[in-house]
Amino acid sequence: MKIAIIFTTYIIFIITRILKFNKKKQNKIEIMKKVMTHRSARMFLSIIISSLFLLTISSCSVRKSFLTSAVVPAARGTAKVKTDNNKNYVIEINVVDLADVSRLQPSKKSYVAWVETDQNENIKLGQLVSSSSFMSKQMKASLETVSAYKPLRIFITAEDDSNALYPDRLTVLTTEKFKLK
Repeated sequence: MKIAIIFTTYIIFIITRILKFNKKKQNKIEIMKKVMTHRSARMFLSIIISSLFLLTISSCSVRKSFLTSAVVPAARGTAKVKTDNNKNYVIEINVVDLADVSRLQPSKKSYVAWVETDQNENIKLGQLVSSSSFMSKQMKASLETVSAYKPLRIFITAEDDSNALYPDRLTVLTTEKFKLK
């Protein structure tokens, strides 16, 4: 956030130099009023502010798509990881076209999301329940959770028991490795 403020201040400084305002005679509010009266300056400033906003939003999180599955080829989804104020990892998983778990071969009871940590441990994130909405037949599943462990990758398995302590070999979806700071 400090970088955004410094950058915005720098842009205002550049605009004032471009429009040849003398800082000694006018305060910053008067300068901004004059800058905002010029159409090109307003356009330029709005582009800069929009870019800063998008930069701060996108730099806070890392999003990875799940790789195409051999088990459920139609399934598509993303996993988004961001850090919160407590330096925990907020993980959001969204999957579409995930077949009902009972239709898999062999049949299973539930989908479970796991995280592979930077210490090479697999930690269970939670159960994914697929369902369709009222007006759509598309199966969707989502999970949002918080983890203290730094994720390397996220994967989803089909399990006989949703309380499993270790992942089954039947991996349905997996992401590439995350590159988190």
